[in-house]
Parts: sequence; C-alpha cells; structure tokens
Amino acid sequence: MTPAPSGPAAPTLDDPVPETRLGGDLPIATPEKAAGLVPETATLLVSGFGGVGYPKLVPEALAATDGARELTVVSGGGVGDEIDRALVESGDMARRYPFVPNETSRAAANGGRIAFHDRHISRLADEVRFGGLRAGMRGETVAVVEAVAVGPDWLVPSTSIGHTPAYVGAADRVIVEVNRAQPVELARVHDVHVRDDPPNRGPIPLDDPLGETDGPAVRFDPAKLAAVVETDRADDPYEFREVSATDEAIADNLGAFLEAELDRNPLFDEAANLQFGVGSLGNALMGALADIDFGDRPVSYVGEVVQDGLLDMLDAGDLRGASATSLALSAAGQERLFDDVERYAEDVVLRPADVSNAPELIDRFGVVGVNSAVEVDLYGNVNATHIGGTRVVNGIGGGGDFARNCRLGIVALPSTAVGGDVSRIVPLTPHVDHTEHDASVIVTEHGVADLRGLSPRERAEALVAVADPSFREDLDAYRERAAGEGGNTPHDLDTAFSWERDDT
Repeated sequence: MTPAPSGPAAPTLDDPVPETRLGGDLPIATPEKAAGLVPETATLLVSGFGGVGYPKLVPEALAATDGARELTVVSGGGVGDEIDRALVESGDMARRYPFVPNETSRAAANGGRIAFHDRHISRLADEVRFGGLRAGMRGETVAVVEAVAVGPDWLVPSTSIGHTPAYVGAADRVIVEVNRAQPVELARVHDVHVRDDPPNRGPIPLDDPLGETDGPAVRFDPAKLAAVVETDRADDPYEFREVSATDEAIADNLGAFLEAELDRNPLFDEAANLQFGVGSLGNALMGALADIDFGDRPVSYVGEVVQDGLLDMLDAGDLRGASATSLALSAAGQERLFDDVERYAEDVVLRPADVSNAPELIDRFGVVGVNSAVEVDLYGNVNATHIGGTRVVNGIGGGGDFARNCRLGIVALPSTAVGGDVSRIVPLTPHVDHTEHDASVIVTEHGVADLRGLSPRERAEALVAVADPSFREDLDAYRERAAGEGGNTPHDLDTAFSWERDDT
C-alpha cells in the first residue's frame, strides 16, 4: 500500500484557503532544472486561459536551452509570450493546440512553421484524456501548470483554471510553478469539478449558475510531481483598446434588442443568463447591460472569462454573479480584484473549462451567447477565425460551444474592416466556424438582423440591411443576381469570392 503523502491536506469547499503555499516535502527546483526534465520530444500541457494563469519561468527556460526540442504545446486558451513567442522563436514548438494568441505564433502557423489546429474548448480536456489529439501528442506528456499553492498531491490554480485538472490527470509527470505574485486567497473563487469518464459520466451537479461543487483543489497522483518552481512574476494583463463610436453603436443596438426580447421571449421569464466573447468588443458590450431594465429577473454571466466590465456590473449591483474559467482582467482590474478577493468571491466562481463551456450547462441555464466574428455571409454563416479564408487569427476558442448550444446565439461585429474599405458582411464566406443553423441574430452598428425563422433569401435581405451603407448596393446586386441562378440558397459562385480580400 502506498503511504499517504505527508504535509497539509488539500483545501476544501468549506475551508478553501491553503494553510501554506508550499505544503509538505516538495521537489523544489530551479526553472532550468525543471526544464531539463522535459524530453527532447514531448507534449507540453500548460495551464492558462485568456492570457492569464500560465507558467512563465519553465517555458522561458526551455526556450533558452541549447538544442531544439520538438514540443507539442497544448493550453486551455490564450497564454503569454513566454510560451507563444519564446518557444516559437527558439524553434522548440512544433505543434500547437488550440489557440495562437499573438502575431509570432500566428505567423508561424500561417507560414507552416508550426502545425496548428484549433479545437472547441469544451471538448479539449476529453481529447487530451482519451486520444482525440493522438496524431499530435508525441513523446512523454508533461504538465507545466501555475498555482498559488501546492502540496504533495494537490494544487490550487492561480488566475485561471482552464484545463488544468484534465492536463494534470493525463500527464506522465507534473511541474508546478507556484506564483507568489498571485494572492493565495484566489482559492476562494475556484470550484474544481472533475467529470467522470464516459460511458459512466453523470450530470454536472449544478442547478444554479453560481453553485459550488468540490472546492478549489486539483488533485493528482503524488508520484507524478517532478518539480516545484517558485516565481513572483505577474501575468501580462489583458489590454483593452479604447471603446470606439462603432463599439458604442453596436452596444446600443444590442441593448435595444435585448430589452425588447425581455418582453416577448419566455426564455427570460425567470432569469437572464448571458455570455460575452473574450476581447475589447465583448467587454464594451457588457456596458450595454447597465442601461437595460431587467425588472426583478436575476442576471448572471455564464461564460468563459471575467473581464473588467463584469467587475463594473458587480460593483453597481447590476449582476447577480459570474461563472467562468478565467480572470482575464486588465492591470487595474487585477489590482481591484486582488485587493478585495474575499468580497468578489461571493459573486465570482471559476470552473474547469470543460464545465464552464459544457453544452449541458449552456442548455440547462438557457444561456444567451454574444460572440464576434471576422465576417458573416448573406445566409448567416459565420467565419470567426480566418482572414481571407486562409490566415488564422487566434482560433475558435469557446465561441462554437456557445453558438451551437445556447438558446439564443448572437453575433456582434463592426460592418467593415480596414478603415471602412472592406465589408464584413459578404456574399459567401470561404471559411465557416458557425453555420447558418447556429447564428440567430447578427448585430452591427447599423442595426439588428433577426434571422430566426427566415428562409435563406429572407436572411440575405435582412443582412444587407445591417451592412455598411457603402456596400449595400453591391450586396443587393449580388443577391438579386444570385437569385436568378435559382436554388434554395442561391449563389453566383463565379463571383462570390471576389469579395474576399487578404488584407482584412
């Protein structure tokens, strides 16, 4: 019988804050020594989501090591430059799942220097655990994850959970970076529920978006723990661009649509559970909610990331609470939350990404999903990831999880790109991430196209009406010309892709 690990017990739901950051007899190591434990050919499973909560020193040490490795790097979502710049520039990254968050990693993927394939967030944990990435997961599997505290057989994540529980469980060995720049009280916002394996997988035990299940600890086999590295390097915080007049117009149109929907849609009879995509536009759209009279309905955020706009809503009393997997905050937002973690923990809960994005919960809570896109075609097909149909920008992330499974799927985007020279409403998009069957409402600064129940020809007419006025005449001409070709979804295929420009 294996003896029980020595040291403090894992924190629990009732007693979430660890007694100490370093609990028990742990294999403390330098970043360089820990990096030396990663074989030349390996699959690196890293924590991190929304650009926060990722390991920093060990990937940096890997990039600085002489001799190129062949690493498959798998994260939960976006991570920082220590991974997606340093390991790309050093030539150590051969393959990447499921996100390329900066220009260095995007250029490498688009140039074929790294093999990249984005995946739906909700499925990624199972794909790592059960062989869904079999072609790409090569060599020994090493999990390198960030925590605010660690014991011999447990850890507490830092500013994101992402897929840390699944990655630690699937790894051959585990390296933990304990980050003293993150308050250990972050344990109060974490709720780590690990799902059973199919075919005996039961329902997720939540009947409330803000409910709790199992406490803050990620547990693992103590024999896997290979190294613990101490760090005090902060996350590179999220930077939101200034809200533009276009953003404000989109937010106004979205707010007006949602306010009208409250009166006519029984989905909102008891509650409003909303999700917004990651980024500056999503953060700006949250501001539209402050002007909506939700009556006595409880309003909750049920999505992937907590952004600064959600903190504003919580502080104003406009939001019951938020369920997510990451704290993707600006520097000011991080300081604000860190200084008052205990209060925010009453209203904010972070979950593993396969729970936060689970189709089961999105459906159960009747989530209204609001995400953005690169472009939308005249029939409602949505391209969220590829410029010109070929050049990837970031990845699909969790957008597909919500677009397919939410009760009302909204796509909000500016009507043009490149300073107004390129229309983002196009005749036919050459890359489709969310099909016409999943996009119910399209919002631009020029209005709202409610596509529910419309035929393809009717959809095209509604979408022309929310395109930029400078492109409507050409879009209408295309629509009429295509209609002459016949078919339920008419196209003039000889000219459809002439709208696509590689500089969008």
